[in-house]
Amino acid sequence: MRQRSLIAITAALAAGALTLTACGSRDSGDKGSDSNGGGTTVVIGVDAPLTGDLSALGLGIRNSVDLAAKQANKKNYVKGVTFKIEAADDQAQPSSGQSNATKFVGEKDVLGVVGPLNSSVAQSMQKVFDDAKLVEVSPANTNPALTQGDDWQKSKTRAYKSYFRTATTDAIQGPFAAQYVYNKAKKKKAFIIDDKKTYGAGLAGTFSDEFKKLGGKIVGTEHINPDTKDFSAVATKVKNSGAQVVYYGGEYPQAGPLSKQIKAAGAKIPLVGGDGIYADDFIKLAGASGTGDLATSVGAPVETLPSAKEFVANYKAGGYKEAYAAYGGYSYDSAWSIIEAVKKVVDDNGGKLPDDARAKVTEAMQNVSFDGVTGKVSFDEYGDATNKQLTVYSVTGGAWKAVESGTYNGS
Repeated sequence: MRQRSLIAITAALAAGALTLTACGSRDSGDKGSDSNGGGTTVVIGVDAPLTGDLSALGLGIRNSVDLAAKQANKKNYVKGVTFKIEAADDQAQPSSGQSNATKFVGEKDVLGVVGPLNSSVAQSMQKVFDDAKLVEVSPANTNPALTQGDDWQKSKTRAYKSYFRTATTDAIQGPFAAQYVYNKAKKKKAFIIDDKKTYGAGLAGTFSDEFKKLGGKIVGTEHINPDTKDFSAVATKVKNSGAQVVYYGGEYPQAGPLSKQIKAAGAKIPLVGGDGIYADDFIKLAGASGTGDLATSVGAPVETLPSAKEFVANYKAGGYKEAYAAYGGYSYDSAWSIIEAVKKVVDDNGGKLPDDARAKVTEAMQNVSFDGVTGKVSFDEYGDATNKQLTVYSVTGGAWKAVESGTYNGS
């Protein structure tokens, strides 16, 4: 395969994410969404981890969808329709996600679902939604197989026409990180670790493939058990390998302690990961030794985008107890894409929902296109986001700071 290259790389101008918090009560639905007085209620489901280790991200997803529903109602965006949300906690577990999907399918007012956070959870939900022709839009799933099939590297096949996402994929994110690590950070020897889950293993694989193509050397590989917090044996292997960088495929609850223990073992090298570690909780878990660690995340920093100013202001005014976090803008855009699809269906049917509203909304989603919080929102033939923007963040002074933002030209 031919060499890939990074294009359109520009220096990011501002700091990254807001502080994440995992506190706050569990909310199973909408709290007082502004009503437009319409006679028809459309429910947008939300599936995310609202409790547990990843709740800081899940609560940001829920709140951002809630804000979208309230804004649509305030604007009377779809005449005759009032949007409400119903949030379900998947606890980052595929079995819970599948149960939630079945529950949403059984509620006739649910015409779209935003979520989930985890690619492994999405795998358990896709067929349930697709069989019911109920559209699902994830703001965070990045595993390529979800849209392009298990054999996506050789032959892309879309299995589920009801599944879409506003986040770009690991087919882009992993190589984007490899380009930065090899060409900009000048690290030539990498140790690869993953948590054996769909997201982590897939991301680590795409990073490794690109790193080797560039001329880098993989000096060791390991898998960890995400249910443990003792990574001392792996840390010792990293130290003895002579690695200049560790790439971790997984999420922040494990990445933080892993980074701390690698440094404690004597390997004073950066840990690099994907959007799954891009959380302020990672910095808390990694401690002072996490300075210099890197993460890639989808999109540009929301705070730097002119298109996001209204979202940031409205979120603050909404009084949400939790930060919108890494996927807030993408969650808002995912919800708004459902709202746009509902509007199209209602407009095409004389101002009311047709009997086969779910199927029609799923069909309309394919052609949705609008200027969203995160930029232009539209979908390609696989249901993937056409926006391929990514950003590299570094832990600097106890916070994530954007160091480079751009798009990846992968083919």
